[in-house]
Amino acid sequence: MGGGILFVPALTIFLDEPQIEAEATSLLAIVPVALAAVWRQRGYGNVRLRDGILVGVLSPLGVVLGVVVANSVSERALELSFAGLILVIAARLAYRGLTHPGTEGEDPGTGGERV
Repeated sequence: MGGGILFVPALTIFLDEPQIEAEATSLLAIVPVALAAVWRQRGYGNVRLRDGILVGVLSPLGVVLGVVVANSVSERALELSFAGLILVIAARLAYRGLTHPGTEGEDPGTGGERV
């Protein structure tokens, strides 16, 4: 989700783009950012190539399903669904922040200890 949580509402509110066009624009903008991030993170040894290939191979199925759903529901339903998703993410982040305070600098892969 990342920047899409800010990017999509900004496009719809400030540039008056329809919801579906804002989502498509956001998805296109992710491509160069993702490529740069993979290149950088691979240098640190953080990329699990097999998992990435699996997600990449399965992603078109999700894209097709998402396009069908986005084109079959009303613009208002799409906006409300996106807003609901943002609220769920916000609630989960708040819950995690309240139940696990002070863990932002720890490495979850090593039981919380920095290696």
